[in-house]
Amino acid sequence: MRVGVFTALLSKFSLDQVIGKIKNLGIDTVELGTGNYPGDPHCKLSMLDNDAELKTFKQKLSDNGISISALSCHGEPLHPNAEIRNKNRETQRKTILLAEKLGVPVVIDFSGCPGDSENSKYPNWVTSPWPPHYQDLLQWQWEKQAAPFWTERTKFAADHGVKIAIEMHPGFLVYSPETMLKLRAIAGPNIGCNYDPSHMFWQNIDPIAAIRVLGDSIFHVHAKDTQIYHRNLPVSGVLDMKLYTDERNRAWIFRTCGYGHGAEWWREFVSTLRMFGYDYALSIEHEDSLMSPNEGLTKAAAFLNDIVIREDTTAPWWVSNVSA
Repeated sequence: MRVGVFTALLSKFSLDQVIGKIKNLGIDTVELGTGNYPGDPHCKLSMLDNDAELKTFKQKLSDNGISISALSCHGEPLHPNAEIRNKNRETQRKTILLAEKLGVPVVIDFSGCPGDSENSKYPNWVTSPWPPHYQDLLQWQWEKQAAPFWTERTKFAADHGVKIAIEMHPGFLVYSPETMLKLRAIAGPNIGCNYDPSHMFWQNIDPIAAIRVLGDSIFHVHAKDTQIYHRNLPVSGVLDMKLYTDERNRAWIFRTCGYGHGAEWWREFVSTLRMFGYDYALSIEHEDSLMSPNEGLTKAAAFLNDIVIREDTTAPWWVSNVSA
């Protein structure tokens, strides 16, 4: 396992500056945004049609010993507004094709959320089983919107040697392990999750226990923490609609790794991931409104590098003897 970084937090810097900074932090793998919500200028979809640009980009990373863990195009591919939906889908399609050309195995996205009909203007996230019409709406969203698109798009990705990792996130159809596995049962094993424990915390889902539920559906992992403010929780509950910058009054906010939960928790998190076969990137994502991107990244890198030490993963002698 290795510590990586989602470079969207360094979008103000050039790629050369990003490489220099992360190497100084002991990081040599990156997650790159390609469009939609990640405002990351370091990986351009124009490389699909420009072999020279693609070659230069690959050479720069290779010369500096930098690998790419995933391409991210977090968007809303089920949005009821056709202009938004089609733009997000096209960015996703091109991202899959670019991942194939770059030899990147994973593309990350959100599941998206439809509206309440073909004529809706905005998504409609159902969070209650009652009144009964919510059940009808949810069934329509899954059967008529999510299933056809994600079945086709998952096959498209598989045909190009790429896996799709859905980030479970509030506001979208897939926001929990149960909804993640529901989509996977529909669209097939080539779709899994980008596992961000911070989104489990705020839902009162134990992120470590959820690893056991998700198992081999975990394709990529974000390293981000959440702090719960129990003083505010009784006021607004976990579905807190106040802005993330209203830290004093929110029930919870996203934090840099180690500022919501300590090293003991993160050691157990990493150990459980390994136990269930995950041996890939821990991609630092900075969304801590109490720290600058530079401070958050620097502290998260030092914290995680102290927990995850890359070394020979050959099983010790006694494991093979016991197995025999």
